[in-house]
Formats: sequence, C-alpha cells, structure tokens
Amino acid sequence: MKYQFLVLVFVSLLFSCETEVKKEKIDPVDWSARTAEMNDSDSLEYGKSYLSIYSQIYSVSALKTQNLAAMVSLRNTSDTESIFILSTKYYDTRGELVKSYFDNPIYLNPLETVEILINEVDVSGGTGSNFIFEWRSPQNVSEPLFEAIMTSTKGQQGISFTTQSVRIQ
Repeated sequence: MKYQFLVLVFVSLLFSCETEVKKEKIDPVDWSARTAEMNDSDSLEYGKSYLSIYSQIYSVSALKTQNLAAMVSLRNTSDTESIFILSTKYYDTRGELVKSYFDNPIYLNPLETVEILINEVDVSGGTGSNFIFEWRSPQNVSEPLFEAIMTSTKGQQGISFTTQSVRIQ
C-alpha cells in the first residue's frame, strides 16, 4: 500500500510540472498594415533618435552574462497629429545591423504606441545593442518618444530597468 501511494505521488508530481513553452520569434506588429504614403513636398520636420538596448548584461564577471527580454515602445506623444516613422534599425554591440523592421514609412496615430519585442533567448544584439529611429512629424508637434524596458526573472529573483531615446539629429 505504501508503494502504491508513493507511485501515485510521483505520477501526480510528474504531470503537474510545467512544460517548456516553445520559444519563437514573434513580431506583435503587422508593419505592412501600417504603411504610410508620404510626399517629398510635405512640410514635415525630420528627426533621428538613438536608443540603447541590453539583450544581455554581465553577471558576477565578464565571463557570465544574463539574458534579458526587451520591449521597445515607439510612442507618438502628440494628442492631435499623426507622425511617421521612416525607419527602425536594430544594431548589435559592434554596430552591425541586426534587423531593419520595415521597408516603407509607417504612421502612428495621436497618442498611439507600437512595440517591438526582443525575446530573452534572442541575444543577437549582445550587451550593447542599439536602435536608430528616423521619423517625420508636422511642424510644432512634440517629437516621438522611444523607450525600452528590459526584464528577466529567474526563480524568485527579477531584474528590470528602462532606457529612453535621445535625439541625435
């Protein structure tokens, strides 16, 4: 009877364990549905912004790293006008292009936010990855905000921090 009880407990524990979720690269935004038509004659202000991202951080020493998930937000801070994002490019620690997110300009409606997700298992950017955003907006409209939240949890411990973009042009 004792043996049967132990087998029942073991089987219950075996089936109650969580299964590992399949880790895929999922892009939450359909960029092609956001394509914007723009004319060269439009009197829009041009800007370029830089955002630092951390796909990994050093832990304990330079020999050990911890992977991080990152959520990059592209935010239209205007409550009245749409803005246009011309390009969104992701670079690795060495400054080499990892990914360009769309080929044609996209739009963001007033106060709209779209996100780019970089999965925790995607370490292609390394410890010093970067984004460069090129954008256009109507004159006298607040410029867009690009920011990131990096997170990781292991057991009962977690780490999270944010970065914000700076305008470079």
